[in-house]
Amino acid sequence: MMTTGPRASATEALSLTEHVVLGLVVEATTHGFAISKELRSGTDLGRILTVSRPLVYRALDRLGDLGLIEIATREAGSAGPQRTAYRSTALGRQVTSSWLDTPVDHIRDLRQGFLIKMRLLDRRGRDATTLVMAQMAALEATLSRLEGPVDSRVGGGTNDVVDRWRRHNARSVRAFLMDLVEEMT
Repeated sequence: MMTTGPRASATEALSLTEHVVLGLVVEATTHGFAISKELRSGTDLGRILTVSRPLVYRALDRLGDLGLIEIATREAGSAGPQRTAYRSTALGRQVTSSWLDTPVDHIRDLRQGFLIKMRLLDRRGRDATTLVMAQMAALEATLSRLEGPVDSRVGGGTNDVVDRWRRHNARSVRAFLMDLVEEMT
């Protein structure tokens, strides 16, 4: 059940960072500093999406305003301000579950959006087959168009560097998704 009114439209317009931060709060009650450590460069998630500490706290504020997370506790900080721990609301868990099962819209979004969903599903011990199959279906028309004959009226034709890049990208995406399907079956 999705909410209606201003909260509904706001939850549908969460940024990738906000979705990931929400996903981490859904995993376990946590605080902003711990989330920012998980999303720093060189970490498992940071290899996919690196997010600075200020952006994590901004995301937490927005998620709280939308009713997707709430304050669980406030702890005394060790040499700093109080530490606020957050937990997910039922709506936050619902939004995250739905987001994790939704394929990305564009090939360019596979690099971050799709990969972070795959990693978060894995961390939860959830099977990603549904997402991978939905992703293949969502991109099929685009992949077929890009792998097909080049329209010489657009760009520079078959030797145009942009068209060539897009064709190679489409082939790689199809091979990657097929490889995931084979691994899962």
